[in-house]
Amino acid sequence: MVQEDGRPLLAERRKAALRFEIAAEAVRLFALQGVTGTTGEQIAQAVGISSRTLWRHFPSKESCVLPLLSAGLEFVVTQLRHWPADMSLLDFVTQSLRAGELPSVAPVTLDLIRMTTTDPSLRSVWLQAHDDALPVLGQLLAQRSGGSADDLRIKVHAATINGALRAASEDFARRYAEEPGAAGTEIATCLLAALRAASEGLPY
Repeated sequence: MVQEDGRPLLAERRKAALRFEIAAEAVRLFALQGVTGTTGEQIAQAVGISSRTLWRHFPSKESCVLPLLSAGLEFVVTQLRHWPADMSLLDFVTQSLRAGELPSVAPVTLDLIRMTTTDPSLRSVWLQAHDDALPVLGQLLAQRSGGSADDLRIKVHAATINGALRAASEDFARRYAEEPGAAGTEIATCLLAALRAASEGLPY
């Protein structure tokens, strides 16, 4: 639910803030003692909430990190809603870069994305975040083109953008592991490279 000015209600903002706090503590504990060695009870204790409250928000300890993984995708989807019909995606991303519209990435998020490449359980959550974003991207592309989200061409385009976003995020996290201050310019460099590779099509 939202207020008349379009902002979420206070209760929803507090809920979102708590979910992000849980996610950050989960990543910290996962990095410190491993996913297997961390319990949901430990995450709850680190946040200062009961285990019952934790499980009301998340079905498993691994899913606690989902807010951090979904945030970047949600930001991109929001930006794409402003993508002009007469502009290519590469030009739009470049324009967003010049306008300073791409955010910095918190070190905790980079740590998490790196962990998703080595831990199967976190990998599943990462892939689930992208799977959840896929129909949203498809609907956005359908509205932009006047087509149907069920059209195979639109599904392929949505999957291509989705895959490019995932590859770019993982490349960025790997490249800038030792640079916590990396910001929009570096993110855009990785994203543009991934989108350019996608737009060039298959190499055979």
